[in-house]
Amino acid sequence: MQSRRFLPPLPWLTAFEAVARLGSVTEAAAELALTQSAVSRQVQKLEAHLGVALFLRRKKRLVLSEAGRAYAEEIRPAIRRIRSATIRASTDSRGGTLELAILPAFGTHWLAPRLPGFFAAHPGVTLNLTTRTRPFDFATQPLHAAIHFGRDNWPDTGALKLAEEDLLPVLAPSLAGGGAVEIADIARLPLLHLESRRRAWRQWFDLHGLAGEARAGMVFDQFATMQQAALAGLGAALLPGWMVAGDLKAGRLLGPPGARPARIGAYWLVWPRSGAAFPPLAAFRDWIAGQG
Repeated sequence: MQSRRFLPPLPWLTAFEAVARLGSVTEAAAELALTQSAVSRQVQKLEAHLGVALFLRRKKRLVLSEAGRAYAEEIRPAIRRIRSATIRASTDSRGGTLELAILPAFGTHWLAPRLPGFFAAHPGVTLNLTTRTRPFDFATQPLHAAIHFGRDNWPDTGALKLAEEDLLPVLAPSLAGGGAVEIADIARLPLLHLESRRRAWRQWFDLHGLAGEARAGMVFDQFATMQQAALAGLGAALLPGWMVAGDLKAGRLLGPPGARPARIGAYWLVWPRSGAAFPPLAAFRDWIAGQG
């Protein structure tokens, strides 16, 4: 019984870890679905229990002390293991639940049409999809895997390459005056840009030997919104081939004949190495490896 005094209540630990990671009581409270005062009380109780100041209070700001920084690094992996164990313990015993982070456009246009095949092959697995467009840490998120764009450079993970991102120049027929459009014409049109692919147009111009700088234009944070802007005739856009295939076939968008795609990255399935053998993940990984 004496050893229990060295085991603080889990709510105190999770409140402290969230504040330490986010640097804000307000953001920690939002993540934990608690009030700010509740988070502050739990942190204060933990400090009183330890007899150590985990934060320094400076002009209404909380700054981790050296002891607090060291303590956060020690307990974070343990909290992750408890969270992962809880997810596994609560899954369907006939197959299990896979918590997967996806990118919105890739999830909608590439992954979703293929999923019936996965469920037919693995009827006991439940797949929960969560949209993530910003970097995150598996250590702090209750996720088994994620679909990630870029390179195979996510630390402490395994990775499986799913598909290259081939960006094709497309525009509405109205922007081309109802006629055909040539590669050289693109440089004279308004250009639509994706926030996370800022150099895509420059790469496409270089690929086709077009001089000059890519025109500034509207900037979007999602492919889907940029696609709608292209359909409305607001400018030419570089969009993934798997996303615009239907629009090109139906004539809603057109592209210059002979245009080559720009490639600045690929889509990867990534997962924490510590969870690589989790059965639902292994089933999903084996299935998606054949979907290229």
